[in-house]
Amino acid sequence: MYLKDRLAEDMKQAMKDREAGKTRLSVIRMVRANIKNVEIDQKKELSESEVLDVLSKEVKMRRDAIEEFQKGNRQDLVDNLEQEVAVLMQYLPQQLNEAEVRAVVTETIAETNAASPKDMGKVMSALMPKIKGRADGKLVNSIVRELLNQ
Repeated sequence: MYLKDRLAEDMKQAMKDREAGKTRLSVIRMVRANIKNVEIDQKKELSESEVLDVLSKEVKMRRDAIEEFQKGNRQDLVDNLEQEVAVLMQYLPQQLNEAEVRAVVTETIAETNAASPKDMGKVMSALMPKIKGRADGKLVNSIVRELLNQ
C-alpha cells in the first residue's frame, strides 16, 4: 500500500477509535498536511521516497527539539515529542543500528577509494542513497568522519 494511502487509512481508524490523547491522530494529520504543502510547493504529487523524506524530516525535527527540551528540563514536552516520534517511526523503514551503519559506511569508503576527510563529500553522496530514511544523519556523519580520520 502506498504510504500516503496508509496514512489516510490510519487517520480514519484513529478517528473511529476516538483515542484518548489523540496524539496519533494529530501527528498523522500534521504529516499529511506537510506532505500536501510540499506537493503544492513542488506542483506535483510526491513519490514514495519523497514522502519518506518528509517523514524523516519530521522525525529529525522532533529529535532535535527533544534534545533542546532536555537541556531546558521540560520533561513534559520531551515525553510528548517522544510519543510523536514513536507514531512517525511506524511509517519509516526499519532503522539500521550503529554496527549496520558502520558496515555500510566501511563498504562505501572502500568503493569510493576515500582516504582522507577531504573525501567526505564523495563518500556521503555515494552513501546516502543506500541508507536513505533508514539511519539518523548525525550518526552516519559521525561514523564517516571517524573512519576517514583513521
